[in-house]
Amino acid sequence: MTQPSTTLRPVNPDDLADFHAVMMAAGMDPRSSWNRITPADLERSLLAPGAGGFLAVASGEVLGCVGYRPDFSTTGGEQTLTLNKLATRPTARRTGVGRALVREVEHVARMGGYGRVLLAVSQFNLDVLPFYERLGYAVTDEPYAHAHPDSPAPVVLVKAVRAEESTPDRPIPPLSDKDAP
Repeated sequence: MTQPSTTLRPVNPDDLADFHAVMMAAGMDPRSSWNRITPADLERSLLAPGAGGFLAVASGEVLGCVGYRPDFSTTGGEQTLTLNKLATRPTARRTGVGRALVREVEHVARMGGYGRVLLAVSQFNLDVLPFYERLGYAVTDEPYAHAHPDSPAPVVLVKAVRAEESTPDRPIPPLSDKDAP
């Protein structure tokens, strides 16, 4: 279950170092382009027009992070919000933090009139696919325009979202151990 004191809040420019620290603590395979991301890259990605992100914070410690950006390069026919840079500290895994962060990006998509959320999973991180599938994401054959040219093509997943699914002050249900990666 998510710790009761865990809160989600939007990322601001002062959070870039913490966001980056969580990403690096997540333990991504060293071959992944993820490990080459710098705080300056995060600034360009998270603070661009229409983009943003969230931090999960408990007792002053940043436990997780996620980013998002509008994606005009996808081929789904609907407006797409891309979820990226989802990471949790190893000590926060299986607590619902990752699920809550994904749901928050889905909420942004619904409120922004996007028809779907898209994400890409590195070939070096395929063990997270069941996590996203349990959250309703499906693998697609769409290319990922933001793939790093020196890395293998990622697995792309999408999920349709609808504005009517959103409710104000919605509770985030706890995740059981079987639902988390």
